[in-house]
Amino acid sequence: MRTTLTIDDDIARLVEKEQRRTGDSFKGTVNRLLRRGLTVKGNNAERAPFVVTPLFMGVRPEQNYDNIEALLEELEGPGHR
Repeated sequence: MRTTLTIDDDIARLVEKEQRRTGDSFKGTVNRLLRRGLTVKGNNAERAPFVVTPLFMGVRPEQNYDNIEALLEELEGPGHR
């Protein structure tokens, strides 16, 4: 398929750098990079989900956690905004 495409200057520089590195043609380099970029999406589905493990940092019984505004003022001072 033949088409005209406008490529941003920064992307064109990266493609040209990759072209010089591999010795491939501009067309071959663009096709390879597009193919690689478009197939990455399928690989993401195979990855395990990112899991955050919470760390219990303790509770201070003298602080009231029901009023966040008062808690912030107590911890960070009146200029916390």
